[in-house]
Amino acid sequence: MEPCLPPRGLMLVAAAALIDGDGRVLVQQRATGALAGLWEFPGGKIEPGETPAGALIRELDEELGIDVEAACLAPAAFASEPVGDHHLLLLLHVCRKWRGIPRPIAAASLRWVRPVELFALPMPEPDRPLIGLLEALV
Repeated sequence: MEPCLPPRGLMLVAAAALIDGDGRVLVQQRATGALAGLWEFPGGKIEPGETPAGALIRELDEELGIDVEAACLAPAAFASEPVGDHHLLLLLHVCRKWRGIPRPIAAASLRWVRPVELFALPMPEPDRPLIGLLEALV
């Protein structure tokens, strides 16, 4: 069976809600680009041929320097939002187990927050609908 490719203009993104033992979620602050200064869940675009989990494992290593196994990524929620001339499909996974200490390799800063605190942070529009869902999960 051949993989199903997304329609032209659909941007697939995998993101992680890393949750620590105190029930806090890790968010990172974008360093550059149009969304610089906004807080977001770590992750990134799913490249052709990658699964969402595979893309997320790669992104978490590149962005935070942590090692995550696919078995530790639980699909949790998704957001679907128009972004310019594209349509973003953001797949949020929950992760409670990883190896290493997250570092802001590709971000300006990292912050551990309670899910309810996410409502007060400036975040990209596609991330905002995920906050309530995440709050209910944690």
